[in-house]
Amino acid sequence: MSRVGNNPISVPSGVEISINNGEVTVKGPKGELAQKVDERISVSLEDGVLQVQRSGEAKIEKSLHGTYRALINNMIVGVTEGYKVQQELVGVGYKAEVKGQILEMNLGYSHNIFIEIPKEIKVTAETVKGKNPIVTMESNDKQLIGQVAAKIRSLRKPEPFKGKGVRFVGEHIRRKAGKSAAK
Repeated sequence: MSRVGNNPISVPSGVEISINNGEVTVKGPKGELAQKVDERISVSLEDGVLQVQRSGEAKIEKSLHGTYRALINNMIVGVTEGYKVQQELVGVGYKAEVKGQILEMNLGYSHNIFIEIPKEIKVTAETVKGKNPIVTMESNDKQLIGQVAAKIRSLRKPEPFKGKGVRFVGEHIRRKAGKSAAK
């Protein structure tokens, strides 16, 4: 069983944490994030160390314990370092262009796809001749950036035969052999 919830979180300098009525707010150099915490979980801050405790030993309380500890830790990392996700568009004629907070992509369909990116995410698209276009997203909110990255990937998932589609930079796609030629 995981014991993630029992690990204390050390709060780095320059980060302010406030706990009010079951809501944890984290402020840092890269912004501010807030998270509501279930009433079965209590959060305490003492001497620069954040501790998450559960009220009982029920299965749901144990699962919430580790989850909220991870969420609060991700918020602290987000406001200090931030998160960055890079996706590459693999395929002939695939393109990406950013206009303000609108990401325009050509993914081999008969039409271009327009996605409105939330204002909390900074997005850039880089196209170098001879290489696949790369879409880079930066934010302090790990949940939001992961959700947007998953949405973009779902528009054209990488397929196993040619490897075409939207994939994360460095992601390995297992390739399959096609049909064998008849002799």
